[in-house]
Amino acid sequence: MTESDRAGGASDGDTIVAVATGTANAGIGIVRVSGPAAAAIAEHLLGATPKARHAHFARFTDEQGQSIDDGLLLYFPSPASYTGEDVLELQSHGNRYLLNALVERCCALGARPARAGEFTERAFLNGKLDLAQAEAVADLIAAGSEAAARAARRSLDGAFSKLVDALLEALTGLRIYIEAAIDFPEEEIDFLAGPEVRERLADTRARLACLLREAERGVRLRDGLHVVIVGPPNAGKSSLLNALSGGERAIVTETAGTTRDLIREMVRIDGIELTLVDTAGLRESPDRIEAEGIRRAREEMARADLLLMVDDDSQPEADRGFWRAGLPSAQVLWLHNKIDLSATPARSEDRADGRHLWLSASTGEGLDALRSELRRAAGQGEGADGAFSARARHLDALHRVATQLELAGQRLDDGAGELAAEDLRLAQDALGEITGRITSDALLGEIFGRFCIGK
Repeated sequence: MTESDRAGGASDGDTIVAVATGTANAGIGIVRVSGPAAAAIAEHLLGATPKARHAHFARFTDEQGQSIDDGLLLYFPSPASYTGEDVLELQSHGNRYLLNALVERCCALGARPARAGEFTERAFLNGKLDLAQAEAVADLIAAGSEAAARAARRSLDGAFSKLVDALLEALTGLRIYIEAAIDFPEEEIDFLAGPEVRERLADTRARLACLLREAERGVRLRDGLHVVIVGPPNAGKSSLLNALSGGERAIVTETAGTTRDLIREMVRIDGIELTLVDTAGLRESPDRIEAEGIRRAREEMARADLLLMVDDDSQPEADRGFWRAGLPSAQVLWLHNKIDLSATPARSEDRADGRHLWLSASTGEGLDALRSELRRAAGQGEGADGAFSARARHLDALHRVATQLELAGQRLDDGAGELAAEDLRLAQDALGEITGRITSDALLGEIFGRFCIGK
């Protein structure tokens, strides 16, 4: 969907209604109405013309004049409303039966039940929110931790969108520069061969890399951290899973190869949602069942956000070549377990291959340092106050931008300015998908269909 497609507004003149908030328990419930009939419905329920953005006390009645409930009526005329249309909010007691009766009364007066996410969809279509901000509304509602809620709030305030727009502006400027050089080939200076275009491309790619890192952190804050525990047999992987989950989820024995399949456990540590996956010990094995478990462990490693590489600190001479080989590009945290047997003190150290921690899953020594590292990996470490929420589709779009920028650099090296300009156009289109500048109807249906009714 393009800007011209949205120019006509969000609806064909229909008015929608839904319960925005409310529970079966006593409390405040809200019924929300949006569309051209909202003003007439407000006047009918109030018995007078409502004053804009003013709380009116009203007695809501059904078609027979019987009282439904007493409550407050607030009217927000277009365009100064959440959806950009005329909006009516009815506040009453939070009883579900009363709220449903109010919805039925509004339908009798000209509204229809809203689809899931239709209020926020109309806000997007009417230019009140861009697509990333609209998605942040759902992320804020579904946030599973304080940090995730803060990140969603920053996305709703436009923090993510502003960075995307700044990158889009840089891309546009670079594309204009290249196309201008193409349009004036008679100039004596070959601008495409000069250093400025390379510098601007390098600056754009650096901005993209920074935005991609922040978006990846935003996805982890929203979706939680996918942590895979790997290492050789008998290193204490299952003991670590049990220690972090606070239960006896995995079988622990002294026999190597006890864990033969993936064991998943959802845990929450200091408000962080983690999917912990215990895997089969990595080693050469003639046993077909154990070998299949090792193959699955390798596959799970490729999908991990963080790998916990567990080693037995009491066996420093053991051969680690097989399980260290072929590590994926995911973030790695090296854990030296069983310090209660090796008599090594709990500590942490940065090495060339990453962060190393010494701990004991059996006694719990050093586990606080591990939990701190997990918080940092989930986006709650230094700089978390500036984090924003993001989604997997945003990462996909940014990766496509990175691919197009890399191709543009290769085209410039080959002297193919027209192809470089086309690569930049495709990069612009990919960025536009994040904020909704270029969005298909199918994508909109998928996004807003996951909202709750009344949002």
